[in-house]
Amino acid sequence: MFFVETLELEGLGNRSYLAGGPRAAVVVDPPRDIDQVIASAARRGVRIAYVAETHVHNDYVTGGLDLARITGAGYLVPAAADVAYDRVPVADGDTVTLDEGLVLRAVATPGHTPHHTSYVLEESGRPVAAFTGGSLLIGSVGRPDLVEPRLTEQLARAQHASVRRLADELADEVTVLPTHGFGSFCSSSQAEGDTTTIGVERRRNSALTKDVDAFVAELLEGLDDIPAYYAHMGPVNAAGPAPVDLTPVRRAGAAEIAARLAAGEWVVDLRSRVAFAAGHVAGSFNFEGDGKLATYLAWLIPWGRPVTLLGEDAEQIADAQRELARVGIDRPAAAATGGPADWIVEGDKPRSFARATFADLAATLRDGGEPPVVLDVRRDSERELGFVEGSVHIPVHQLRGRIGEIPAGEVWVHCAGGLRAATAASLLDAVGRQVVAVDDGFDAAVDAGLTIASADGAH
Repeated sequence: MFFVETLELEGLGNRSYLAGGPRAAVVVDPPRDIDQVIASAARRGVRIAYVAETHVHNDYVTGGLDLARITGAGYLVPAAADVAYDRVPVADGDTVTLDEGLVLRAVATPGHTPHHTSYVLEESGRPVAAFTGGSLLIGSVGRPDLVEPRLTEQLARAQHASVRRLADELADEVTVLPTHGFGSFCSSSQAEGDTTTIGVERRRNSALTKDVDAFVAELLEGLDDIPAYYAHMGPVNAAGPAPVDLTPVRRAGAAEIAARLAAGEWVVDLRSRVAFAAGHVAGSFNFEGDGKLATYLAWLIPWGRPVTLLGEDAEQIADAQRELARVGIDRPAAAATGGPADWIVEGDKPRSFARATFADLAATLRDGGEPPVVLDVRRDSERELGFVEGSVHIPVHQLRGRIGEIPAGEVWVHCAGGLRAATAASLLDAVGRQVVAVDDGFDAAVDAGLTIASADGAH
């Protein structure tokens, strides 16, 4: 009897899988922090016989090479992938035996990347699960624009063909197990639901319900921004990532924190946006540890800039360190725990700013005084669906380089739910702007009586 265990990477919106039989298993698309994978295998009492990559990842640093070295597993990597380390190159139709009656078969599924490969798990010759990586996702497909802009349309057409090949070769009851699509920016759109099968996808996936031209047009039109750090992930994975180091970060005192800020380094406060707004180290930035920390910090930080982490306790620091390692921010320069009183040198005072709702914003705009600047930091695709009339639009990932475009005056900054607004507010606060963070869902803007415009000029 086979098993499949899902390993969630919630912050990045990805999944890895441990699958096999009573004695041996394969790990598909493992995360950088492989200790959890090894622990899962140990709990089941299985040997990791193979590690399989569906593609050279663009959104996170793989732990596959390190895991294969430590466990002695065969490292399955698509033969067409240009990598600088020894591996077991796999091509379309290649198979490996996992356990008695369990075989893993490679299926070429180009589209997300030119070399993308899915793996079909077969029990006694019958396909039971398909590890589809960035090919067939839940209600979607992996985006085709992460490799080379000139290849995007070609890869989109290949993606359509690859998904159809999987559907043609596999029965309706076969479980589909993708790596992307749970909030990952590698997905062309976001998943609805946590599980799916070939049969379900036949009915709802546009790659299986639309012809190639209609599918490609829809796919290309819906592509969103690419996180800046993706440019660094592919080369790291192709060269062969170094083993991860999750040992505790050296602790820093208030004087060192001040010195690092003065040197232009990043000091990142992991506490909640409520706590940060109430009081924080001047010049520090707020990236909530419980939010999409790795995605947004890696997206905004100048790549390679030293980062110091501030957290409530050692657990919060360790969790952040683990998540950042997954995207190649390997060793924070320093860390500190506690609160602003522990992080600010004697004689200095903490900074703070106000938080508000859309109802508060509406009341402020009605009171007849000098109107504030309303700053929308959502992505372009979000703003197209509706925006506060008269608002300035700068997506949060562009804000650091465009602060000079924001008109003078008090800035009320909002996003879709409050998380990105808090980060944006911290960036503005750090350069001395008077700021109010709108900590509210965008749907509340309508209820508050604010005028909502759309990209086509409608209200």
